[in-house]
Amino acid sequence: MRLIVMLLLLLFIAGGVVLGALNADLVGYDLAFARVQVPKGAALLAMLAVGWILGGLTAWLGVTTRHRREVRRHAKTQGAKASKTS
Repeated sequence: MRLIVMLLLLLFIAGGVVLGALNADLVGYDLAFARVQVPKGAALLAMLAVGWILGGLTAWLGVTTRHRREVRRHAKTQGAKASKTS
């Protein structure tokens, strides 16, 4: 299994190198307080990483929020059962 993951990782790294080499033109970004010029490949890779991180953060927040709500609901029902038996 590790061999397959390593080969897949190397394949994506090679694809990234090729993508970066084929898109070596500079792209300008005006950020209102600074003007930045980066290669297209670096901009694509940076936006991919930002999207991956934001997507993971969104999924994590959704899962933890739902988990907390279920724990709260479970604690409330346990408290109601305990008060009925007393």
